Amino acid sequence: MSPGLSVAVVAGLHSDARRAAVDRLLATVPGSVALHHDLATAPATGTVARTVRDATGLLATDETPLVNDCACCALREDLVPELERLADAGLTRLAVVELWDSVEPKAMAEVVAAAGLRLTAVITVVDPALVLPYLGNGDDLADAGLAAAATDQRTVADTWARQLEYAPVLAVLVNPDADDEDRALLAQLHPTARRIPFGDRDGGTELAAAALAGFDVEAAAAAQHPACALLPQDADASGVATFVWHHHRPFHPERLYAALEDLTCAAARSRGRFWLADKPDTLLAWDAAGGALCVESAGPWLASLPDAAWEMVPPVRRAAAALDWHPEHGDRCQHLVFTSPGLDREGLAEVLDSCLLTDAEYAAGRDAWKLLPPAFDSLLEV
Repeated sequence: MSPGLSVAVVAGLHSDARRAAVDRLLATVPGSVALHHDLATAPATGTVARTVRDATGLLATDETPLVNDCACCALREDLVPELERLADAGLTRLAVVELWDSVEPKAMAEVVAAAGLRLTAVITVVDPALVLPYLGNGDDLADAGLAAAATDQRTVADTWARQLEYAPVLAVLVNPDADDEDRALLAQLHPTARRIPFGDRDGGTELAAAALAGFDVEAAAAAQHPACALLPQDADASGVATFVWHHHRPFHPERLYAALEDLTCAAARSRGRFWLADKPDTLLAWDAAGGALCVESAGPWLASLPDAAWEMVPPVRRAAAALDWHPEHGDRCQHLVFTSPGLDREGLAEVLDSCLLTDAEYAAGRDAWKLLPPAFDSLLEV
């Protein structure tokens, strides 16, 4: 396989902006092609349409059948052979994998890397004027005509949040309709991302350099894991605020459960990790967007594991735990981050503080904590 082929994954629900960014890459990088699998008609036709184009226009079209009634599965089955064909031909310098609207870049990046292909970038394309409308859209993808499978239960908001936060590079469309609030929201949602502005005639050179720079799949996955995610810091600009709430005392499960709706609706985006008094060994992930909250178990806290098991834990996870180690609770902590225009920091802090164990409840000790009503069992499907 030719070592000369680089693969860049370009994602984003903002389809017009995404296509414009791909066009800029094709016009800037000699010997580049774009592969796109259109999943829009897959449920009706039973096939996924694939196109290959370069800066001059369409080069080839084909169809691939659905796999297990899943358009994304068909994409995975068809993408790698196409990329391998391009690599073997030795005529293509850069293959731009333009993902369909709701396809998330993490899964496709891992497919490309696992095949032994040289993945050099993951870029999410953003129209800044659409960041808040999409982040606040709690509609199911199926209702919006964007589901990738009949069983797809994702929403527009949570899909957009993951597309945005996974990519280390954001290609940001120059849009006169975007204002300072839009730009501040984007910056606070993903402060570590490299943001590259582009338009019809500019941004191509910087985009091309980013597309060929290199990408580490394992590091990207670690950065999204609830235990060691690089969460945003406190910020306040142009009417948009990010509030970081951190505590080591555990939550009372019933009081937190009763406050979930207020907390979920208090911000356009919130995420982080937390622990419940009745489940002291379980690291719980908090992920909310569009007025909907997902709470999931993300495995054990390191402090609950025997020493011998630590050797099996990735170094990045051990390092994250060491940075926030508590003499009594170890890496167990509450670390929740809320980002939104018009954020009520004081109100959020008051609600969150009220959900912690009181001094008397805390003093009762862990045996008593485990007897508290298991309010989250229905959410966690225990």
